[in-house]
Amino acid sequence: MKTIKIGGVPEHFNLAWYLTLKNGEYKAEDINLRWEDYHGGTGQMTKALRNGDIDMAVILTEGIIKDIIEGNPSKIVQTFVQSPLLWGIHVSHDSEFKSIADLKGKRAAISRFGSGSHLMAYINAENNHWDLEKDLKFEVIQDLDGAVKALTNGDADYFMWERFMTKPLVDNKVFRCIGELPTPWPCFVVAVRDEFLTTNESDVKTILDIINNTTIEFKDIPSIDKTIANRYGQKLEDVREWLSLTEWSQDVLDESTIQKIQDELLEVNIIKKRKSYNQIVKKI
Repeated sequence: MKTIKIGGVPEHFNLAWYLTLKNGEYKAEDINLRWEDYHGGTGQMTKALRNGDIDMAVILTEGIIKDIIEGNPSKIVQTFVQSPLLWGIHVSHDSEFKSIADLKGKRAAISRFGSGSHLMAYINAENNHWDLEKDLKFEVIQDLDGAVKALTNGDADYFMWERFMTKPLVDNKVFRCIGELPTPWPCFVVAVRDEFLTTNESDVKTILDIINNTTIEFKDIPSIDKTIANRYGQKLEDVREWLSLTEWSQDVLDESTIQKIQDELLEVNIIKKRKSYNQIVKKI
């Protein structure tokens, strides 16, 4: 049985992976798929791909595109979640900040440089016509727990993270959400290391076939809303709203979307050059 290592964030988007693993669907195809949670998100996963710690990753689209352009020897093989990621812009519950405008020049808590929380802080600044050199400051906090400490202790001023995963912290008056920012593109993709993909393409395709069979019917799984609410400590009404907004995908990112993302990342100086579609995406 071939062992294949995959990483992703421990969030409701990836519950389908847990379900297929629990059901033994990969082992039935002679694949020992080993899932690893990456609490540090995209920046931690791009490093793991580069180091060969994992073979595959379910990862934020803009983050892996940036890292591929910067030399990560990996390819996007499929879109995983078609809908945008809804980023909540959070401050400490007791903070004096009331609006996004109040955050100009303040310190953004980010999990890592190159992470989604880092990249989307730039997109937010651009949307609000801030000076990208003067009005953005960063504090690296590693993960969500680090963000709680940083905002509570005043070591950072705001934090951008997926709105539904942080909703319990808002409900418990740890954070206050003062704005939202949806990504203007599909939010999660599956990326694979080039070296691994070259010799294991059929296994990767088998893995994608299995996960796609689950995501295409994910919303029809009996009591899936209650399962998500219990597993991730969320209110049932929030889970139902999230399910209504979320669409999974079984397709590959198209060339115009890759172009659009690169245009946006160039605009805010996150990347310095482009790569061609075939240097970023591989259809299998």
